[in-house]
Amino acid sequence: MPKILTDAQAQGYRTDGYVCPIRAFDAEVAADYRDRMDRLEADHPGLWAGAKVKPHLLMTWLNELMREPRILDAVEDVLGPDILAWATGHFDKKPHDPGFLAWHQDATYWGLSEPSVVTAWVALTPSTRQNGCMRVVPGTHTEGQLRHTDTFATGNMASRGQEIQVDVDETAAVDLELLPGEFSLHHTMLVHGSLPNTSDVRRCGITIRYVAAHVRQTTGFQDSATLVRGTDRHGHFRPEPRPAGDFDPTASAFYDEVVGEAQRRKAAIAAQADSAGSER
Repeated sequence: MPKILTDAQAQGYRTDGYVCPIRAFDAEVAADYRDRMDRLEADHPGLWAGAKVKPHLLMTWLNELMREPRILDAVEDVLGPDILAWATGHFDKKPHDPGFLAWHQDATYWGLSEPSVVTAWVALTPSTRQNGCMRVVPGTHTEGQLRHTDTFATGNMASRGQEIQVDVDETAAVDLELLPGEFSLHHTMLVHGSLPNTSDVRRCGITIRYVAAHVRQTTGFQDSATLVRGTDRHGHFRPEPRPAGDFDPTASAFYDEVVGEAQRRKAAIAAQADSAGSER
């Protein structure tokens, strides 16, 4: 029996590749997370430019957020009981921000062994169609890995400006609108994207990439993850330390190692994509 999802939601995830919305915590808790994030950013100008890889290793509020019980309950309903938090990300569109995400699949450049991976998109502010919420194309997670081209387009928030090279039926797209404290789950193969923020309202959310413990990195480079529920019987990922404080020395030293390895891994995957004509 599901822990938190209804039977219909669990079936919807299998059929459509997403569930939305799910309540993680109330709006006051979301505001507290957001305020802690904003205070840290004010103290560290350019924070996110230097913390794009696994920022949960450096920031206590984010490390706490990825362990929220109701988020993990929902993730367990789709991945099973043994869960690793593999990556986190920060997506913040200020009012009238032209940034967008072209249609893409998350798994394209990750190098993971299988798609037992789910992303939780956690809203810290309202996320609506007007301010550029995530959009998905239901059922596309069943189509396998689609060809992508790296566009490096201005305004595209994806790492390589990647977008799929197949036609998308825009009329089938669903807007995943969220209130503060709500989250969505989406399958790593689901085609999704987002539009610019055309409103006066900030859209800020956190992504948490969870993997089943049996998933492994296939690139030959070392990778790391945090066990957040259950047991890791496989040991495919280097265990990550929990920061005792924001940017504490031990966590920062580990982060520097992880960033170096991630950059080498990313370069290897990018070179492989380039040799294949920048398509996957």
